[in-house]
Amino acid sequence: MAVGTKDLAPEQLRGLDDTKLADELKKAKEELFNLRFQSATGQLDNHGRLRAVKKDIARIYTEMRERELGIGSAPAAPKAEEKAEKADKKSAKADKTEKADKAEKKAKKADKAQEADA
Repeated sequence: MAVGTKDLAPEQLRGLDDTKLADELKKAKEELFNLRFQSATGQLDNHGRLRAVKKDIARIYTEMRERELGIGSAPAAPKAEEKAEKADKKSAKADKTEKADKAEKKAKKADKAQEADA
């Protein structure tokens, strides 16, 4: 990357999730606004920074569009199937504990019934 910020290299943009990518876009747009304002008032020291920020914004938009089209992919997040499997395991575990509790109650009732018969 010849121009731009080092923290917004394409490799690092691919590592961000969608919300963080949107946050980076918002920060870059705010910086561009401030740079344009400084340029208009004659206070801008580094004119090359305008170009760098514009390129950063373009990189972010490109990454967002690639994800939208399915060309690029967001970082690996738990998929719905994985979440469903985890939920199934938790419910199965809960069912086992419920069954164990019921079996324990039945055993206690049976013990009481035997004591009453004796």
